[in-house]
Amino acid sequence: MTDVSARHQVRPGDKPTGASRLLQAFGNTWKGLAGCWREEEAFRQECLLSLVVLPGALWLGRSGVERALLIAPMLLVLIVELLNSAVEAAIDRIGTERHALSGLAKDLGSAAVFISFLLLAVVWALVLLAR
Repeated sequence: MTDVSARHQVRPGDKPTGASRLLQAFGNTWKGLAGCWREEEAFRQECLLSLVVLPGALWLGRSGVERALLIAPMLLVLIVELLNSAVEAAIDRIGTERHALSGLAKDLGSAAVFISFLLLAVVWALVLLAR
């Protein structure tokens, strides 16, 4: 059994609770973010884009609501990229042979990332053109 599968194997009654569960969840979150940063060029690029978009949103937004509207789609891009990367990792784990459904799943994930970028562009355009 590999370290990864051993780490995720839980017997009944062994689930952590309280602060222990929160610490473990944070550790898993950190591993996920670090793994996506290490393995996914698109995620790194989107994180770098967020270093421009997020301060820009804080500077250009005239109110808390405008700032939230400008920030939220950028965070959604990162969320969708993480989910897309998770789908791709799961498919790659299943096997290396080409399969129409595996290709479709990866294409759907890519389309979701594209739509989240489209949302980012539309929200920014609407907020900034309203001035």
